[in-house]
Amino acid sequence: MTDIVTRKMEEDDVPAVLKIERLSFSTPWSEYSFLNEIYKKYAFTRVALSEGNIIGYICVNFVLHEAHILNLAVDPDFRRRGAATLLMDEALRELKKKNCVFIYLEVRVSNTAAREFYEGFGFKPAGIRKKYYASPDEDALLMMGRI
Repeated sequence: MTDIVTRKMEEDDVPAVLKIERLSFSTPWSEYSFLNEIYKKYAFTRVALSEGNIIGYICVNFVLHEAHILNLAVDPDFRRRGAATLLMDEALRELKKKNCVFIYLEVRVSNTAAREFYEGFGFKPAGIRKKYYASPDEDALLMMGRI
């Protein structure tokens, strides 16, 4: 396996990030959404790279003692190789430095693999957001973790 490294997401990364986004989600974010996160004051954005190519990314917002994972995805060809874990570990480390205590996220109720991934980081179910997702319509499981 090749080494995976992370760095801050930059504007020039957005086309590669969008490619992964479109492969990963039925209602993908827009270019504007990613650009907004890159330049937002209270956001943490990172990309994961393998051999210089972007293979994953994470976008997290934080305010005071709370954080919210907005988006995390890895290229389907590179899943289960540690990129998502590396991105999560780095996000949690940085959020702790910013004195965040609680972290939230939404995940499709049917996405067992993602739910198990987050549970591995100590996230627990905290509620349901009815009809949160479209294409197909589905509830979101709200999960909460402590940093």
